[in-house]
Amino acid sequence: MSKIGFIGMGNMAQAIAQGFVKTGKVPAGDLLAYAPHREKLLQNARKIGFEPAESLKALAEQSDVLIVACKPYQIQEAFREIGESVQGKAVVSVASGWTHEDYVRLLGSMVRIQCIMPNTPAMVGEGVLLFEAKHSLTEQERNMVREWFEALGVVMELPTEQMQIGGAISGCGPAFMDLVMEAYADAAVKYGISRSTAYQMVSQTMLGSAKLQQETGKHPAELKDAVCSPNGTTIRGVAALEHAGLRAACIDSIDAVMSR
Repeated sequence: MSKIGFIGMGNMAQAIAQGFVKTGKVPAGDLLAYAPHREKLLQNARKIGFEPAESLKALAEQSDVLIVACKPYQIQEAFREIGESVQGKAVVSVASGWTHEDYVRLLGSMVRIQCIMPNTPAMVGEGVLLFEAKHSLTEQERNMVREWFEALGVVMELPTEQMQIGGAISGCGPAFMDLVMEAYADAAVKYGISRSTAYQMVSQTMLGSAKLQQETGKHPAELKDAVCSPNGTTIRGVAALEHAGLRAACIDSIDAVMSR
């Protein structure tokens, strides 16, 4: 089994590491990680079960595959610190905005690279994992990496030019979905339902609606129409959402992300 080293152990890295371990796809003993905040790293090591590395260089020396999970602006400095220890390694990047060509410019042919855009639901095995089509892993490495991430959700492959919009939808999307869940839970609380019951009801409704679309393959509009009876209550709610500009607001949120 390959040793997997995480450069960084923030929320996304924790989601991935916990997903690997929870699904049994990667034993905790095969995971290593380094992060500059030592005490927090040790706390996460105790929680997840990975081995905390003493330095970035030590992490690279002990790992077969490196997962870049630090902030995008920290990547260049991280690889300067690692130096020649990265030579010949497979590098999997989950850093936002970085592509295969960015790593080639930084590291040349020292490493083999696969860029992935994950999202936080990977922690519970329901993530979206976007694989950049362009990569330099060996066939065996890519199959292995794909198998790891398939345990965390749905793996989808996109050309480089679509990775940014794909990441905006799947990477930022959980926050937008959470906002919708919170809003409808607030409405439930307004009319007397307890907060805990409201969250459970709304999140299950969202989960069930998504699963219904996936399993039937029906257009969302068709599923919506099936709930809207003539002169009924649901169509009045739909009309209120249309009047409030829900669709435009959703598109505007992605425009805001893409224009950053």
